[in-house]
Amino acid sequence: MDSQRTILVIALLVLSFFMFQQWQLKGGNTPGIDPTSAPQVTEPAPNADVPEVTGDIPVAGNDGSVPAAETTAVSGDTVIVETDVLRVEISLRGGDLIKAELLQHADRLGEEARYTILYQRPGNLHIAQSGLIGPDGVDSADSRPVYSVPQRRYEINGDTLRIPLTYTQADGTEITKTYVFTRGDYAVKVDYLVVNNSDRAKTMNMYGQLKQTMIDGGRDSMFMPTYRGAAYSSESQRYKKYSFKNIQDRALSINTPAGWVAMLEHYFVTAWVPDQDVTNRIYTNSNAVGEGMVGFIGPAHTIAPGETLELRSALYMGPKNQARLKELAEHLNLTVDYGFLWWLAQPIYWLLSLLQSFVINWGLAIILVTVIIKSLLYPLTKAQYVSMAKMRKIAPKMKEMKEKFGDDRQKMSAAMMKMYKEEKVNPLGGCLPMLLQLPIFLALYWVLLESPEIRHADFMLWINDLSSRDPYFVLPLLMGASMWLMQRLQPTPVTDPMQAKILQFMPIIFTVFFLFFPAGLVLYWLVSNLISITQMTWIYRQIDKQDSNKSKVKAR
Repeated sequence: MDSQRTILVIALLVLSFFMFQQWQLKGGNTPGIDPTSAPQVTEPAPNADVPEVTGDIPVAGNDGSVPAAETTAVSGDTVIVETDVLRVEISLRGGDLIKAELLQHADRLGEEARYTILYQRPGNLHIAQSGLIGPDGVDSADSRPVYSVPQRRYEINGDTLRIPLTYTQADGTEITKTYVFTRGDYAVKVDYLVVNNSDRAKTMNMYGQLKQTMIDGGRDSMFMPTYRGAAYSSESQRYKKYSFKNIQDRALSINTPAGWVAMLEHYFVTAWVPDQDVTNRIYTNSNAVGEGMVGFIGPAHTIAPGETLELRSALYMGPKNQARLKELAEHLNLTVDYGFLWWLAQPIYWLLSLLQSFVINWGLAIILVTVIIKSLLYPLTKAQYVSMAKMRKIAPKMKEMKEKFGDDRQKMSAAMMKMYKEEKVNPLGGCLPMLLQLPIFLALYWVLLESPEIRHADFMLWINDLSSRDPYFVLPLLMGASMWLMQRLQPTPVTDPMQAKILQFMPIIFTVFFLFFPAGLVLYWLVSNLISITQMTWIYRQIDKQDSNKSKVKAR
């Protein structure tokens, strides 16, 4: 196998990879972070403190049953809260969070509209619900508490902002649901304080769930597929996607210490993080109007007359910031899903972030990463080009063999192996460096696809979003031209006419592929090719110089 054949193999591998992605997103088995060691999901023994979820939402009546779901959008008066990074609306009915805008993230590049991660639109919603259920809970499918607030609009001035929602039951029991916002943070604390002023003990559980219309609203092409759906973490699964199709086919219900649930979309995540010191029930459900739910139910708590109960949880709604997600809960950072090459993508992301902190430009950081990778691979690259040079020298002999043995492949192969041995040529010497670039290329592809820092990241000139394709296709065309030049500089002989014809079209085929790739990824491949051309020219000149010196010595 020579280097040009390797290009053909890489093209087929890349195409197979993207076809495999499509299969995954269209209902194939979703790979875990470590598919060789991650155990299968199993349901632990039922926990008597955590009610079973048999209906559409975990809203239990006094008898412990789960009635029919609330399938309409949350209505009623709202409270508007604005921080430096969030603008949210909280419904006083149930205290649910029904709208959230990310103030530092545009919906589309160059537009004033902010990215809306939680919303209620006609026929399409994504909201974060929470409440108190169980024998004495105040939330049920047909009855949600209507909370009171001191004012209807809040704006953060200090480091934190507390929004207390209060509700008093007929027997005097006081419930305060408090949202705690922090400056610069997309995580919001959602805490309950229950003061039992009645004359009997009360038992209740806290729940939190994300409800979303089960439609595909993300980009979905062969080269830029994105996942939109649920995910969770449990004791047996560090990170597991649970697609809308899975939610419709089979409701999930497992008990686990700690854990979390989330709804994922491109670059962004909404996640409920319950109390990490207790056992929670994680569940999914769907209803008749096409809404899917993923949530948690905390353990039951009994409150004696005159006593108080404090329950805590956190709701994250924002970009997939790996550092912050890791602080909130174990494995929550894995929602930045780099696929099966996560072990390579993580250090690439770390290096990119480090370099970007110095050059303050993600495009320049990609170029520097390319230079570093090519430098590390240089010993192998040199061996590759030396092998190519030797193959080029024996090209006339190979042509003679072709004429001599014709279609007798067995004799041709034996003669070629003998010649390789005599000339000390390794026909596979040019393959390894090119094959090593494939996982690096795919890992960088996932980094650009998943890392929110690169979304709408400006480079220079006409490249104003490294996560999207080049609007004028300049980079892909330059990449194709550089690939064609590389082929011209390494005229490794190909004896099969059909294979030679295919290889001639490889720059065109790759250019078509790269028309749809993120500009950052094309930038990496273009810079890599330019460095390869420079290295190739230098090495070939050194080899020619050495051969010339040897010829002069022999002539003497």
